[in-house]
Amino acid sequence: MTGSQTVDLAALERGLRAETDGEVRFDPGSRAAYATDGSNYRQVPLGVVLPRTVEAGAAALGVCARFGAPVLSRGGGTSLGGQCTNEAVVVDWTKYCDRLLSVDPEARTCVVEPGIVLDELNRRLAPHGLRFGPKPSTHSHCSLGGMIGNNSCGASAQAYGKTVDNVRRLDVLTYGGTRFWAGRTDPAEFARITAEGGDQALLYQGLKDVVGRRLAEIRQGYPKIPRRVSGYNLDSLLPENGFDVARALVGSEGTLVTVLRAELELVGVPAAEALLVLGFDDVYAAADAVPVLLEHSRPTQLEAIDGRMAQLMREEHAYLDSLERLPEGDSWLLVQFTGDTTERADEQAYELLRSLGRDEDDPGVALSDDPAREREMLKAREAGLGVTARPPDGSETWEGWEDSAVAPEKLGDYLRDLERLFDRYGYQQASLYGHFGQGCVHTRIPFELREGKGVEAFRAFLFDAADLVASYGGSLSGEHGDGQARGELLPRMFTPALMEAMGEVKALFDPGDRMNPGKVVRPRRVDDDLRLGAAWRPERQRTYFAYSDDGNDFGRAVLRCVGIGNCRTHRGGVMCPSYRATGEEEHSTRGRARLLFEMLGGHADSPVTGGWRSTEVRDALDLCLACKGCRSDCPVGVDMATYKAEFLAHHYRGRPRPPAHYAMGWLPLWARLARTAPGFANAALHAPGLGRAGKLLAGIDPRRDVPLFAAESFQEAWHRSGGAQPDPRDPRTVLLWPDTFTNHFHPHVADAAARVLEDAGFRVAVPYGPVCCGLTWISTGQLATARRVLGRTTRALRPWLEAGTPVIGLEPSCTAVFRADAPDLLAGDQDVVRLAAQTRTFAEHLAGRAPEGWRPPTIGRAATVQTHCHQHAVLGADADRELMRRAGLDAQVLDEGCCGLAGDFGFERGHYDLSQAIAEQGVLPAVRDTAPSALVLADGFSCRTQIDQAGTGRQALHLAEALALALDGPLPADHPEKAVPRPRLRPAPPRRLTAGLAGALTGLAGGGVLAVRARHRIRRDATR
Repeated sequence: MTGSQTVDLAALERGLRAETDGEVRFDPGSRAAYATDGSNYRQVPLGVVLPRTVEAGAAALGVCARFGAPVLSRGGGTSLGGQCTNEAVVVDWTKYCDRLLSVDPEARTCVVEPGIVLDELNRRLAPHGLRFGPKPSTHSHCSLGGMIGNNSCGASAQAYGKTVDNVRRLDVLTYGGTRFWAGRTDPAEFARITAEGGDQALLYQGLKDVVGRRLAEIRQGYPKIPRRVSGYNLDSLLPENGFDVARALVGSEGTLVTVLRAELELVGVPAAEALLVLGFDDVYAAADAVPVLLEHSRPTQLEAIDGRMAQLMREEHAYLDSLERLPEGDSWLLVQFTGDTTERADEQAYELLRSLGRDEDDPGVALSDDPAREREMLKAREAGLGVTARPPDGSETWEGWEDSAVAPEKLGDYLRDLERLFDRYGYQQASLYGHFGQGCVHTRIPFELREGKGVEAFRAFLFDAADLVASYGGSLSGEHGDGQARGELLPRMFTPALMEAMGEVKALFDPGDRMNPGKVVRPRRVDDDLRLGAAWRPERQRTYFAYSDDGNDFGRAVLRCVGIGNCRTHRGGVMCPSYRATGEEEHSTRGRARLLFEMLGGHADSPVTGGWRSTEVRDALDLCLACKGCRSDCPVGVDMATYKAEFLAHHYRGRPRPPAHYAMGWLPLWARLARTAPGFANAALHAPGLGRAGKLLAGIDPRRDVPLFAAESFQEAWHRSGGAQPDPRDPRTVLLWPDTFTNHFHPHVADAAARVLEDAGFRVAVPYGPVCCGLTWISTGQLATARRVLGRTTRALRPWLEAGTPVIGLEPSCTAVFRADAPDLLAGDQDVVRLAAQTRTFAEHLAGRAPEGWRPPTIGRAATVQTHCHQHAVLGADADRELMRRAGLDAQVLDEGCCGLAGDFGFERGHYDLSQAIAEQGVLPAVRDTAPSALVLADGFSCRTQIDQAGTGRQALHLAEALALALDGPLPADHPEKAVPRPRLRPAPPRRLTAGLAGALTGLAGGGVLAVRARHRIRRDATR
């Protein structure tokens, strides 16, 4: 029977709310967000609890036990075996229970709470010169509780062992309420525990009995290999291993106890590293070489990349710099050494080369002792799951047999047999890579999990693969654990006696099978509870965007998310700002993708109903900043900004929208109307009473200042000057794009860009009349309008497009529309194809197309640089870095994520606090720390506005403005931005303000009527 059939859910929820200091959620959105992990499996939870303290978490478990509710402790939710999905109450420890409680530098130990993320722990340990040894590829977002539950490893396990080898004690709680610190138990300690009596004594006596009756089976039945993770660690209870109950519980996947605290053993941070890369003809030759390498060296990592993985990276344009540094070969071993000095680390690499009869000049050898370069090389290996999940050929690959392990000396033969098994089932082109130094193989296989025959083949393959690895004396899992993916296969690896012993241990700790039931012991079938499966029947959706990279299928686009969880990182890159500020799964890219998946309606038990009208999906997407950070930072290229726009278009189709969609979504129209009297518009919008009323009507947060309209738009000033438009066919001609933000609010940016472009020898053209990229309509999901706007724009630009004239964008978000959104929104439109190909950023054109001999003016200053999120995700910033280098700028390009304003997001009522919280995580502190003499550069209007309005005392400039200033000579000694003009508010007399406001309101009302009429026309437009 399922958990919901045996539990009074309403009473359970009331009990949890009454007795738990934490967030208790039984709503459909929360349950949908936690319905799956990183695996092939899906089980909708009963509810979710986020305890504010460890004690609150223990209390929540007590309430669940009273109602007989199953419980699942969850960390980062990245498990690949289905350990983190169950029809249970999910306790998510990561939002609040993430403290480092103590550090003992001399003993090299620390005590942590289960929700602390590995990278965060290591950052806090860094001042002591210490770190936790195991480092899975998910180190930026996996929690220590999850690592303990899975017995995680990672590449560094070559030197430091598995998590089980680095745990000293665990503070654990059983389902029955018994709590104790577990660890090594010498005879005196065992006697003390049993003498005290109670439930702990019964557990210890029971464990002693289970082991005592099966000493021989336990000693002989566990594979003697470096990476045995499958099954319970009964071998840790052997007398020679100190009857270590803590280590016996590591890797039990929450099926025996809940871990509340952990005392960990730490290692020193190495002073120096060296990376030796060896090339081989194929992956089998690389595997055959592993025993020889281990015979002659003691590396800290020994990783493998095969030719298929490298090919996928090239096709996906990922890690190209790292690929270029690989030596000759079609598969490679990455061998890392550490030492007290660089020389000592290097010497180990040289010693190995001499032992192999090779040297540094061998074309199949590459050696580096540059830490930054090594990190990039190892990142490429870590990216294997994401790179192989969605190949560019449109195929899908899945976990299921992604983690097997054998003795390193048997690895080559095992891989050959595994490849033959692939061939037998028709699973072609599966990449083979992983931790070859410990015989652990990672792969993703193109299982067909959408139809019955494919699922049957999936099941049959897993049993054959289990028999194969067992025949080599190996392990089903080398680090990812068993869960549901391998639980049913354990009898192929372990003897009946050992399986019986594991069952007895489960019965001791959890006789009612309420702790993560159906995993490891008494497991559900490997082909049950599949996220897809033969019964999965989603409705195909008609959409506005084409999703050309996903077979024109919105559902396939949503399925890009495979649960890796990189969107739950805390630092670096852009993705995902809303998660970083809230700590909420639902407000991560992954959480939103999960809700969209449930919205598709493929499963009868989906908690999300209503399709596009779903309020749960709407609420989850509300805090999505549409920053597009996931488009580049997500290993599988999830583009949540596009999915959000698509959802909003359908959700609000035929019904009223939030006020901000009309106010800011139609900003280009209001900006053109304001041109009749920009001074009055500014005065009205900033008058104390009128401004507040206007913000209320427009859905704008009252704490936000509305940006000032310029006295004259860039287009007006440019064409008023009377200069003739250059010939589009002239190779020196460029078309400077007058985006709404630059044109109406910051025309000085375009003035500066035109000056610099002309200084470089280009002839600048500017379009006549109103043109727009449609960004504001796209971001608010008014996609039919955006299509019409883009269509008008491309018709207006046709002479320039036909001539191949470069289109120079100044605002990154608008430039990104031309390069990414427009081709998918107007798929097949040749003018849009031309526009995408001809659009360049200001820096791209000057750094790559300027006449030979031209150099930018020398600025010779330091600069703090904030890259716009859309530039980071779509356009890239390499050209900007190069142009700044040529201009003599000492640029500190921030890696602090989103500024938090993100177009209309930070203006909209209800978003201000989150917007500021995101900015304060890194961008604003960095700006405040900028020296007075240094520049603050931000090409994005949103970024500049956030910096200007946040009380930093600084005003950010566009790179074009900085270069234009330098054309006039040296910049001011301090706060150089003061030399750049900005719109200023000029108070109007009350009588004139009232008359002007009446006129403005009349114009806005008329424009609103036009907008509503246009909207009703657009409603009749058919979507794809």
